[in-house]
Amino acid sequence: MISDLILSAKLAIWAAPRGIGPYIRQHFLDTTFRGLYHVNGFDLALLIPYFVVLILLAGYGAHRYILVYLYYKHRKNRTTEPAETFKELPRITVQLPIFNEQYVVERLLEAICKLDYPREKLDIQLLDDSTDETVDVARALVERYAALGHPVSYHHRTNREGFKAGALAEGMKTAKGEFIAIFDADFTPPENFLMRIIHHFTDPKIGMVQTRWTHINRNYSFLTEVEAILLDGHFVLEHSGRARTGLFFNFNGTAGMWRRTAIEEAGGWEHDTLTEDTDLSYRAQLKGWKFIYLQDVECPAELPVEMTAFKTQQARWAKGLIQTGKKILPRVLRSDAPWHTKIEAWYHLTANISYPLMIMLSVLLLPAMIIRFYQGWFQMLYIDLPLFMASTFSISSFYLVSQRELYPRSWPRALLYLPFLMALGIGLTITNTKAVIEALIGKQSAFARTPKYRVESKKDKVGASKYRKRLGWVPWLEMLIGAYFALTVYYAVDNENYITVPFLLLFVVGYWYTGLMSLLQGRFGGALRTTTHTKPFPVGV
Repeated sequence: MISDLILSAKLAIWAAPRGIGPYIRQHFLDTTFRGLYHVNGFDLALLIPYFVVLILLAGYGAHRYILVYLYYKHRKNRTTEPAETFKELPRITVQLPIFNEQYVVERLLEAICKLDYPREKLDIQLLDDSTDETVDVARALVERYAALGHPVSYHHRTNREGFKAGALAEGMKTAKGEFIAIFDADFTPPENFLMRIIHHFTDPKIGMVQTRWTHINRNYSFLTEVEAILLDGHFVLEHSGRARTGLFFNFNGTAGMWRRTAIEEAGGWEHDTLTEDTDLSYRAQLKGWKFIYLQDVECPAELPVEMTAFKTQQARWAKGLIQTGKKILPRVLRSDAPWHTKIEAWYHLTANISYPLMIMLSVLLLPAMIIRFYQGWFQMLYIDLPLFMASTFSISSFYLVSQRELYPRSWPRALLYLPFLMALGIGLTITNTKAVIEALIGKQSAFARTPKYRVESKKDKVGASKYRKRLGWVPWLEMLIGAYFALTVYYAVDNENYITVPFLLLFVVGYWYTGLMSLLQGRFGGALRTTTHTKPFPVGV
């Protein structure tokens, strides 16, 4: 056993740095040499966690296939038009929670005040927790629109207790509506938005209606194109697959409407997680309220244009879902919901565990590759490769299907972005793993907003860099891990293990792209792009 361990270690050490791959391969193909290798304790200590991680990742990959299957199987259950309409329209309160949103608050209010709904049946709350000049900008805008006859009021808190959930709860105290529509600062709902949603509430069992996000600045950059594809997959396949099957799904925090009674019966807005929207959604559905998802009703929004902002957003969602899972899953599992609903809730709320698993895979991949190389090509082909395909290919097929559903004529264009989409997902693992671990150990953190700058087209530039979040040591670690995977690519090529090279290159590109973009935007972004938007107040609204 000791001699085998020494032999295995020597081969692993000699293979990559000394470039004697041809020498090893010559002997590897010789039956006498192959007979020298025996599985030992050191190899098992690496291979067992390697395969456990692969199997777990493959399980989450298989879940994506199931969502695609559910999406098509229950296509006939797609919700489009309401069964009835209100004879008399009910009162709606529109809540607009903002925090330091000076660049987009004007666009938001302009869109909201154009909504087609009787003014006497509408009240609009601008819930402002800002600590900068947004306070003066927002107050002036509200006064302007109120003077024009719009039912809009300004509410400013001097503290951020509860963050967004706290602002929404505070607004509920003075809200007059039987129904509550919510829009984040970067959203621009179309004029007929409220009218297309409200009549679905003629069914007294409906507690919430969610609509699909679309993207104002999808074509702004390579990053926004990839972000749009990621969100399309979520809204088309995840939401639709769950909604059509009658499974639990969540309000996305914006571009939707609640029945006030459903919020109150579920216990109201709570701020012990960073995804208060998902938390409330599960509590309401456990109370028996039904949700509707309207894929055909679109609500445009602005995508983050900076890597640091995108990372901040993704980390908040990752941490919040794990927090919600810790809080809600025990209730779901104890409830009388069907088992398939409980299983889907488990996959939904624990999906971000895949990020720490990816970190473990990153650490284990090179030594495991070396060991598996000595064990033989055939084992790698019929064991390792199918697991890799289940955990990675499912991602590309998942997002391709969503693009095909939304864009029947132009969806092949998405093929160009898929490798980079997968690479970007890999590049997020450090930031999101940190967020997941913080959630698991119970570390609380502030609600980190995603800065938006009213960037709608390529001619627009990013606003002042004061909202940009620095990511400290994380980008440097991403660059270092990218270099580690560059070494694995070298090793694979040197040993003619070409079949693994495309997969390994995704790791290199992903880590280096996210790390380098974070460093460049953090150091030079504010100096290079500092124009702001200052349009005059509209007078004809």
